[in-house]
Amino acid sequence: MELTFKEERKDLLKKNYQEALKNEVFVKLIKKFKLTEEEAMKRTMKILDTANELKNCENCQGLHECKNAYRGHIAVLEKDETGIHSTYTPCKYKKKEWRLKEAKKSEEDVLESARMKDIDVQDKKRIKVIKWLDNFYEHFDFSKNMKGLYLYGSFGSGKSFLISALLNELKIKKDVTIKMIYFPEILRELKSDWELYEARMKEYQTVDILCIDDIGAEKVSEWSRDEVLGTILQTRMNHNLTTFFTSNLSLAELEHHFLTSEKSDERIKARRIMERIKQLAIEMELISENRRNERY
Repeated sequence: MELTFKEERKDLLKKNYQEALKNEVFVKLIKKFKLTEEEAMKRTMKILDTANELKNCENCQGLHECKNAYRGHIAVLEKDETGIHSTYTPCKYKKKEWRLKEAKKSEEDVLESARMKDIDVQDKKRIKVIKWLDNFYEHFDFSKNMKGLYLYGSFGSGKSFLISALLNELKIKKDVTIKMIYFPEILRELKSDWELYEARMKEYQTVDILCIDDIGAEKVSEWSRDEVLGTILQTRMNHNLTTFFTSNLSLAELEHHFLTSEKSDERIKARRIMERIKQLAIEMELISENRRNERY
């Protein structure tokens, strides 16, 4: 006698369930939620999906390794009076990514609204830099070839805030067009959207004052160094356009950073970039404690 559809389905569920029992995490989930054999059998695939995703997460080192159905999320089980259900929750790496994005957005808001009156002048180690910024503001003149500043120092010392405060002041009070670009991110954007490449590059080459933020934090390639950075700097140098830089590296350290190999022609290319930077800006170190989340 042929099996009915209902009986065939029951046999299949039982077969799948027995196979799933070989999975240790599957068994632990059944025990955790105190499921009867019948309940577990009906939800075998759902429970097994969660078991597999939990297993994937055990040794995962980051979002780039995520093997789950939804990147950065884990299928978890919940039980209520109607039965057991699965839902997706972000993993620790996804939560970290969200926190970083929020922090970055918050920092961007701070930089966009920074003014020179907001600068903390109590730290004597910063007085030299602050005096330079004040002097630049007071004597800024479009008709003069005014060098910018290559400001380097430790992470969180307030470099970006200080430059942003000056640039915002010039924009508001002296009608200067400004652009501050976070260099590692700009490189990613230029590479991923070639349609905007020409327009973006033209803007960086011609804006009144450009600040290249966090130079030296990017992954160096001949394209990023020679085609992007080199082109921007050469054009700005040719037209005497003021350019600022912030970095965690001194100029000497930055030159070494720009080497993609130890070949002699690479040293020449790295040195050429450094000469352009030196033509555009003077080097100054900012010595200060980590000022993130504090008044600048």
